Amino acid sequence: MTNHWIDLKNSDVILAMGGNPASNHPISMKWIMRAREKGAKLICVDPRFSQTAAKADLYAPLRSGTDIAFLGGMIRYILENDLYFKDYLVNYSNAAFLVNPDFKGPADLDGLFSGYNPDTKKYDKASWAFQKDENGIALKDVSLQDPNCVFQLLKKQYARYTPEKVVNITGTPMDKLMEVYKLYSSTGKPNRVGTECYAMGWTQHTIGTQNIRAMTIIQMLLGNMGMPGGGINALRGESNVQGSTDYGILFHILPGYNPVPNAALVDLATYNEKNTPTTKEPGSVNWWSNRPKYVASYLKAVYGTAATKENDFGYSWMPKLDVGMNASWLMIFDKMYKGEFDGFFAWGQNPACSGANSNKTREAMTKLKWLVNVNLFDNETASFWRGPGMNPKDIQTEVFMLPCCSSMEKEGSITNSGRWGQWRYKAIEPQGGSLPDAEIINELFFKVKELYQKEGGAFPDPIVNLSWEYGERDASGKIKHIDTHAIAKEINGYYLEDVYDTKVDPPELIGKKGDLVPSFAFLQADGSTSSGNWLYCNSYVLKDGKPVNMMARRGKEDPTGLGLYSGWSWAWPVNRRIIYNRASVDLQGKPWDPNRALIAWNPTKPAPKGKTGGWDGDVPDGGAPPMASSGKLPFIMKADGIASVFGPGLAEGPFPEHYEALECPVEKNSMSGQRINPTIKIFGDKMDAFASCDMRFPFVGTTYRVSEHWQTGCMTRHCSWLLEMQPQNFVEMSTELAKELKLENGETVVVSSARGKVKAVALVSERFKPFKIADSTVHQVGLPWHFGWQFPEDGSGYDSANLLTPNVGDANTMIPESKAFMVNVQKA
Repeated sequence: MTNHWIDLKNSDVILAMGGNPASNHPISMKWIMRAREKGAKLICVDPRFSQTAAKADLYAPLRSGTDIAFLGGMIRYILENDLYFKDYLVNYSNAAFLVNPDFKGPADLDGLFSGYNPDTKKYDKASWAFQKDENGIALKDVSLQDPNCVFQLLKKQYARYTPEKVVNITGTPMDKLMEVYKLYSSTGKPNRVGTECYAMGWTQHTIGTQNIRAMTIIQMLLGNMGMPGGGINALRGESNVQGSTDYGILFHILPGYNPVPNAALVDLATYNEKNTPTTKEPGSVNWWSNRPKYVASYLKAVYGTAATKENDFGYSWMPKLDVGMNASWLMIFDKMYKGEFDGFFAWGQNPACSGANSNKTREAMTKLKWLVNVNLFDNETASFWRGPGMNPKDIQTEVFMLPCCSSMEKEGSITNSGRWGQWRYKAIEPQGGSLPDAEIINELFFKVKELYQKEGGAFPDPIVNLSWEYGERDASGKIKHIDTHAIAKEINGYYLEDVYDTKVDPPELIGKKGDLVPSFAFLQADGSTSSGNWLYCNSYVLKDGKPVNMMARRGKEDPTGLGLYSGWSWAWPVNRRIIYNRASVDLQGKPWDPNRALIAWNPTKPAPKGKTGGWDGDVPDGGAPPMASSGKLPFIMKADGIASVFGPGLAEGPFPEHYEALECPVEKNSMSGQRINPTIKIFGDKMDAFASCDMRFPFVGTTYRVSEHWQTGCMTRHCSWLLEMQPQNFVEMSTELAKELKLENGETVVVSSARGKVKAVALVSERFKPFKIADSTVHQVGLPWHFGWQFPEDGSGYDSANLLTPNVGDANTMIPESKAFMVNVQKA
């Protein structure tokens, strides 16, 4: 989230699209309802009349997979009716930038952008570049009239997205479509703010990243980024998804969103040169120019005293990706299916039910020699070998179960959707033979290290040189028990030497050896500081000479009245509650909306070294003065300092373009001749089957969650009271479809796709309605994905809905397209 949960109360209009916060993120609804009590309006756009829709002021249905058409139409509406916030747009975005005259878009190239290579399914992005002056600075037309400026290209791109065409694609009724456009576009004024809340309903598509980009463009047009009550807010489906991503759980990022090195980056200098952005823009902070400091400090945290300047701080010991390698979920299981892995750790997950095309996932695990399942309970992954369609005699995989304890049985932090790191205390001791995850890792580390020291191995250095100062050691040197606070302090980082400010004469001591680093602004590239994650530098600090866990704070003061609660827990970065908050003020540093003053420039505020001038309110995005006072641009993480309406970094184009899902009910894309995203990877094995416009699978399918269950249900299906409330897999359908299929509510049916089938209970509901798409009637059905064959033990809950979903992913992230696919429904 650019903002945070409580900040939803500051909105004038809340758009819930791509998620169902009332059911799946109920704490968000508390604050949405607070906003409504003050006069705010809630819009819900969803294929189904969800629990959120029931509380909404305005509901509009749309067919799954058509969000870009819907949002593209809103962009057109804003532009056609001059509803954009021009001062914000010109000063804080690249709307005025001039693009290469050779650039062509889908309006010119029938759904493609210039530079497309059909053989590689990739774009040569040379024509997507900006025009620059002799100093290397992007040329601009602040009047927004030049035909090559981003603003005019944006108008050209979305002129095609007429209301009639949008209705034809999405199935949204015209009156509802225009009501949504009118209401949300009303926030393009300084004294009105709109926010967007999304979840997997936007991300789990082959155009998932571009769904979010489309909404980001809308927020930039309306001036809603950086504002209290504004922003783009991802509602995470688990309480620590944000934290796990921050700490590098994805294959391509290290903690703090630094790129994982590839094999071509032979040393640290090459890595830094490749991954550190530069800019000629004088108003840009270009914060990522500090990446060498963060990476060196990370290496020092990982390898400690073994990391020296002479050995490049241990950079050569870091795991490297092959050039062009993609190690995302779908790729891992494709390679596993092809027999390219010997073993697999399934840690805190249940891929036999959570993985797209779960039949392929389960079959892939039969090719392993060993599998380790770390979980609270036995599950479909640990027991895949005895599941439906499996013959244990034919399976070589040896499975090990390591029972870990629940969150109530261990101490540590989580970071929620709003980036708030909150410390949890241990309520009870671990039950039975279970251990906290950190203790399991501790046992594994010392055993693996012992084997490397004893037997050598191909490359022992990355293991034997690891720093592991997390508690008291026994006589053998092994850590007896992990001290979670020691981990948190290492993540924050230490001064490893006395550090001086050499820019002043004489040099001044800014950090004493052994002290915790107060914030990432003090991290160094020379190995004199450590930090396991630069974003969390400031989360564990010294106050009056004593270490203070900022994440454990529970202050309830709220002087701004905006719900910042800056003394409650800690938010990255440096306790900033709303990121890009300097976009909430004008060029003079005055809030766009004085009644929602997040920050404001105070010229008389005392500053260091006897100076005056500073920001009041939230922790600002950098301490530079306002733009009118030779200050800095607000989007500090961008090399050019401004937000990207034109975004040349994505795989399929600098503007979002509507493409149909891989499996869809229409033979042609009504917007162009390019039916699907031209840059996606399509797997070609028989296990990867897909069927579009195939009469065997005539209905659009989607998956969603219910309040009573958690993820694949591994924990909640073992809670009898929750299982009683939601005991079985179901397929929800309209009364019209049920009548057509001669089905009654409560009947057992079989839902099938090109990849598999699953039993379910028919839930006949008025929450789904048929869509009118072009001249055809299109039905959609939905299934929850919380069930699996392993528990309840009698199989009464049926199996996973992911037996139906396709293993095709977004072109940028490879997240599977689990929200739009084709199925059939028949009586069991």
